Amino acid sequence: MAKSSGPEVTRRTFLGAQAAAAASLAAGTGSGAARKEKPNLLFLWTDEQRADTMAAYGNRAIHTPNLNRLASESSVFRNAYVSQPVCTPSRSTVMTGLWPHTTGCTENNIALQPDTRAFPQILSDPDYATGYFGKWHLGDEVFAQHGFQEWRSIEDMYRRYYREERDSAEKSSYWHFLREQGYTPDAGGDFSRGFAARRPYEHSKPRFLEMETCDFLRRHRAEPFALFVNFLEPHMPFYGPFDDEHRLDEVLVPANLEDPLEANEPESYRTRQAHYREHGWHDLPLETEAHWRRLIANYWGLVHEVDKAVGGILRTLDELGLADNTIVVYTSDHGDMMGSHRLLTKCFSYEESVRVPWLMRIPGVAAQQVAHPVSHIDLMPTLLDVMRAHTDAVLPGRSLMPLVRGEREPEPVFVEWHPGGGLDKSGPNPAGAIRKPGTPTGSAFRMIVSPDGWKLTLHTEDHNQLYNLQDDPGETVNIFGQSQHRERVCALTQTLHAWQQRVDDPIEVNA
Repeated sequence: MAKSSGPEVTRRTFLGAQAAAAASLAAGTGSGAARKEKPNLLFLWTDEQRADTMAAYGNRAIHTPNLNRLASESSVFRNAYVSQPVCTPSRSTVMTGLWPHTTGCTENNIALQPDTRAFPQILSDPDYATGYFGKWHLGDEVFAQHGFQEWRSIEDMYRRYYREERDSAEKSSYWHFLREQGYTPDAGGDFSRGFAARRPYEHSKPRFLEMETCDFLRRHRAEPFALFVNFLEPHMPFYGPFDDEHRLDEVLVPANLEDPLEANEPESYRTRQAHYREHGWHDLPLETEAHWRRLIANYWGLVHEVDKAVGGILRTLDELGLADNTIVVYTSDHGDMMGSHRLLTKCFSYEESVRVPWLMRIPGVAAQQVAHPVSHIDLMPTLLDVMRAHTDAVLPGRSLMPLVRGEREPEPVFVEWHPGGGLDKSGPNPAGAIRKPGTPTGSAFRMIVSPDGWKLTLHTEDHNQLYNLQDDPGETVNIFGQSQHRERVCALTQTLHAWQQRVDDPIEVNA
């Protein structure tokens, strides 16, 4: 892995900044004791945003001025990995601090069980006003649950997965917003994702969430709050009001676009690659570099759309005088291949699928870049740490603040995948269309990434993979099986198996 760049934070300067932050928090901006002592949390996240979609991760061509500003004020985790690269499983980890195999949310559209605690229930602090706005995808989509006091929903396509006691006729908050603007549903009483994506920005999902979030901030400015805001974008359908925001000649195509995927790469991935080359993505062909450039431009436009909404939210935070007392987190539930290896969407073991942006602007903590690999499994413990929360939760992850302070050595990170994990039953999905034994939906894998950049992925029904990310960051040459790496594979496998035993992982994988 590349060495950390950016400002270095010594233990002395860190503790001094923490003391200054504590003094600032004690001064308070509201009227109650809780307001004076407890920091706010504003948790912003997206769906399907790969890491290299802002300047902090090397992309200076994409138009993300607000995210760039936030990154310049944040701890930037340059190599952040999700627990599983698809929506529901990853979200279950972010919201509970548990692995997908522990929550049971091992594939899309499996509901988080009522007795599994989410963030507000783990925080368990009645002083906090709590809210969840945006995409949930953990069951009963439009209904407030798991300790969140306020709920704003944007998706109506998951009602077939509601529990029996739920009213399946209930509409999302965004549905009512569109009706107020005079729109007529286009899909059997609902507004399809495609319809919503074609609305002007003022009527888009990101703008709706921006307005609702700013209203929440104004109403709760005098009390501690913890608000989660989840944008659907840049998730498919991969078009929106800013498709032409970026000139095609300024769009960066992945350096590994033309990687042919040799015979020792997973057969399932090669099948997907051939599928996209032959069929494209809906009405967009994907045969040439120019085709991919068009799709990537649309994807960048969706990231820009989120950036506009984030800008409005952060400006409101500043205007209300809340920025100095608010922890701001920005991340995503998984990445997107978006042309890397000529693949699209998530569900793969490659970096573009499993790595995401992760920014944390913490009052009193200097901006810096953290190059060590980190995992979303540590997100919940880190939040509880920086919020100085008192909780009885026993979680498998650990706070990353000692790592940030240089008080703890970096550790390996792990990623899991379960059979069926990528099959989105709510709409068209090429993975489902070509499903057979050995496809990403039929095979499990377990992955380990070492602090020095070695990455081993063991599949249950497909070819195993080994890469040295320092020498081959694009993962273009699978060196698994080469005799000179046999000892390293054995050592990584032992560490992986030890982790599986520690977290009661039931899937058996071997080198």
